[in-house]
Amino acid sequence: MADPASLIPIKLTEVAIGSVTPWPIYDGQGNLLLASGVMVETNSQLQGLIANGYYHDKRWDDVAVPANTPSTAPLQSKKIPNEEIPKKKDDLIEFDDARWHVGEVLQMQASNDPAFRFTVKLIGFIKGKSLLVTAPMLDGKYALIRDEQSFIIRAFPGKKAYAFTASAVKSVYSPHPYLHLSYPKQVRCTLIRQGSRAQVKIIAAVHLSNPERSGAATLTDLSVGGCSAIIKNAIGVKNECGVIKFKLSVIDTIEFLSLDFVLRSVVPTETGDSYRCGIEFTQMTNQTRLILSAFVHQAIDAET
Repeated sequence: MADPASLIPIKLTEVAIGSVTPWPIYDGQGNLLLASGVMVETNSQLQGLIANGYYHDKRWDDVAVPANTPSTAPLQSKKIPNEEIPKKKDDLIEFDDARWHVGEVLQMQASNDPAFRFTVKLIGFIKGKSLLVTAPMLDGKYALIRDEQSFIIRAFPGKKAYAFTASAVKSVYSPHPYLHLSYPKQVRCTLIRQGSRAQVKIIAAVHLSNPERSGAATLTDLSVGGCSAIIKNAIGVKNECGVIKFKLSVIDTIEFLSLDFVLRSVVPTETGDSYRCGIEFTQMTNQTRLILSAFVHQAIDAET
C-alpha cells in the first residue's frame, strides 16, 4: 500500500494501450490496482486507469533513490523545459515553517473516497491544536463532515506543493460555518516548478469540443506553462483538451492569445458556486512563449 499523500493522478499521456506500466498504479487510497510492468490491453482498462489511477511521486520520498534503481520515467512523457524541472527533492518540515497566510487555498480529499473533494480556505489556527478552514461546500450547500473523518490536505502556494493528513475535529455552524481540522506536526513539501507565476485577474474564453462547450473564465495566476482559472460551470473534466483565448498588455502592446490546453484539474471553489481549473498550455510557438514570459516578469516586477 502506498502513502495516499504521495500519490499523483495519471495523465493521459503516461499510459497507452499496448504499453507496459512503468510503475505500480494505485487507487486514491493507496491500494494497488496494477503492478509495474503489466501491459495495458484494452481501452476500458486504459480509461479505468486514467479515471482512478495514481502513481507514487518519487519527489515525495524522504530518502534519495539509489543510483542503481531502474528508471521510472512515464511512458510518452513530454520534454519539460529546463525552467520547469524541479531541482530539489521534498522535505518533511514543521507545519509552523510552512508560513501559510490567512486565505490560503487548500484542497481536501477524503482518505476513504478520492472522488470526495473540497476546496476551502485557511482562516486561522490554534497552534498545536487545530486548523480553522472555511466550511466545505458541495453543490452550493454546506457538506456534512463527520467528526474524525480523515482527509488528505494539499496546497500549492508559489513554487511549492504541500501535503499532509488531518482529521475533522469539529464542524461549527454559528455564528458562521467553519471547520476545525487536527493540527499537523509535519507536512511534506516539494518544489513543483521553477517557472514564476504572476497573480492576475484576466477574463478569458474557454472552448471545448465533442460535444461543443464554451464558457467565460477568470484567470487567477499565469505562467509560461499554464494558469489557474475560475469557471462558473464545470464545462470539462480532467485530461480534456480545448482552446483558451485572452489578451495581455505587454510593454504597452496588446497581444491576443489563442492557446491549446489540457485540463489538469477541476475542483469546486470554497464557495461551491464555481470551479477552479488547473490548465496546462500545449503546442505553443516560440513567439507565444516570449509573450507569456515577458508578461509574467512584467507583472511580478509590478508587484515588488
